Order: sequence, then C-alpha cells, then structure tokens
Amino acid sequence: MNSKRHGEIKRLLQDEGTISIADLAQKLGVSLETIRRDVKPMTDEGIIVKIHGAIGLPQHLGEAPFEIRMRENAPAKRMIAQWVARTIQDGESIMLDTGTTTSFLARELLQHRNLTVVTNSSDIARTLATVNGNRVFMAGGELRRDSGAAFGVSAIEYVNRFSVAHSVISVGAMDAIGGLTDYDLEEAEFARTVLSRGTRSIAITDAAKFGKRGLVQVCGFGGFGELVTDQEPPADIMQALHAAGTVVNIAGK
Repeated sequence: MNSKRHGEIKRLLQDEGTISIADLAQKLGVSLETIRRDVKPMTDEGIIVKIHGAIGLPQHLGEAPFEIRMRENAPAKRMIAQWVARTIQDGESIMLDTGTTTSFLARELLQHRNLTVVTNSSDIARTLATVNGNRVFMAGGELRRDSGAAFGVSAIEYVNRFSVAHSVISVGAMDAIGGLTDYDLEEAEFARTVLSRGTRSIAITDAAKFGKRGLVQVCGFGGFGELVTDQEPPADIMQALHAAGTVVNIAGK
C-alpha cells in the first residue's frame, strides 16, 4: 500500500469526519479501484471504519459505526426528530426503519404514551418498549453487527402484517434523478416496505444526504408523502419533490 496516500486518507478523515469512496478518489486523484485497495487493509486493521457507503475514523476504540453515525450532524437530526414527534399523538401507531435519525425520533417519542411501534431496530425497540404503556413489535431475523437491526425476507413479511398511522424512514441518500437511495439492498427493500404500510409516509433526513446517490433505489419522489429535513433541498431536488406532490417540511422554520 502507498504509505503517503495512507497518511493523506487519515488527514482527510480527520478534517471531514466521513467521506465517500468516490469523493476520496477524486480528492486524491486516483481511481476507485486504487482507493478500494488502499482502504481495505486500513479497514481490516481497524484504522478506519466503513459507514454507509463512506469511511470514517473510529472516535473511540470499540465504538460501533452506528454510534459514530449518531454523532454526525446530531443537532440537525435532533431538530428533525422533534418536529416529527410533535405531529404524532398519544395512542397512535408508527412504523420506523433503522437509522440514526429514526433513533433520534424514538428518543423524542419517550414523552408520548400508549404508542404502538413496529420496527426492525433493536435500538428503537429498546428505547420505547415497556415505557408509558407502549406496545412494541420488532421484526425478526439475523441482527446486523453494526446497527443491531434485522433485515431480509422474514423482517419484510413481519412488518407487512401491520398497517400504521405513520411510517417513517431515515434516508441514506437523495438526488433529483434517483430519488431516495441507499447503499444496501436489504435496507432499501425494508425502507420501501415501511413506506407502503403507513397512512402517512414520511422520509426524514439532514441536508448532508442531498445530492448523493446510493447503489439501490428505495423509491422515486412519488413513493412517500412528506419529507422532513433541516434545510431547504437544492433547487433540482425541490422541483422533483413538488412535481411529485410531496410535502416538504423544514424543521426549525
């Protein structure tokens, strides 16, 4: 491995926190294949961690990638979560996929009572189960090491049994052409299913996800009813949202 590039990768990550493989290749002026070859031994040795199509430095030894992501743009995610929580009433039903912003929402919902919650996230289930008269249903399957969430056919079949008032997903990436996308096939399929189970379907994301595209499409802009974010999306995304009739809510405004 090129030790000079090794140092440059670490320096960029210290400056930016996380960076996509494509952006890293562009900044260093090398091919994607070269960057992937450079990154693999660094990941294997624990020098860096993979985080949803990007890489980052572990903040603390032994900390899970999900916990690192929880700190990224945390004020924006908390503001979005607070906005959504205010639109949910005691006693209502809600379905949440796994994601840092939906985990923030679960914490904001601790003030609510008698909720019925359906999720594939062990973090969300732990947060809301057995408090304030809530009923929590968790989809089964093998739990992912990084997020503690269940995916696959059994998880999708389970949540398909429910119809809820509010279905909410965390967005991995969003651009004007691809709509909502993710970096993982199973996560994208699960998110798409969640959106189909709610009378009200909501995608939540901070502005850092705008203009990015993951490997797998979750849905086009007509596949969900509302977007809740912390900043107005770029003009091309805003135009696509309006054309699809999707409501855009800016938290904090």
